[in-house]
Amino acid sequence: MRLTGPALRVTIFTGENRTWHHKPVYTEIVHRAHQAGLAGASVFHGIEGFGASSLIHTSRLLSLSEDLPVAVVIVDSEERIRAFLPQLDELVTQGLVILDDCEVIRYIGQDKEEDQ
Repeated sequence: MRLTGPALRVTIFTGENRTWHHKPVYTEIVHRAHQAGLAGASVFHGIEGFGASSLIHTSRLLSLSEDLPVAVVIVDSEERIRAFLPQLDELVTQGLVILDDCEVIRYIGQDKEEDQ
């Protein structure tokens, strides 16, 4: 797949303990994005944050949290991202979903021969 030029980025902010059928919701989002043929998805683990609940979640030693922030970032064409949004409506019951216009400058994967 070749992706360059104007694109749309969707970022999903949720907690690491949010689940979907006994699996982390971020895992389900990544697997569904893969099944949908999107260009890629990455999960980023936060070390501190707060959201709509106003509770601060942190990984600092003196105040360990059991629900640290997680961000899932997906970039693809606007058409493909917008087609994927109904799945996020189903999966994200707590959190924040944002869309940003972006421009893909370079998107290159490894050759399959290099993986072996």
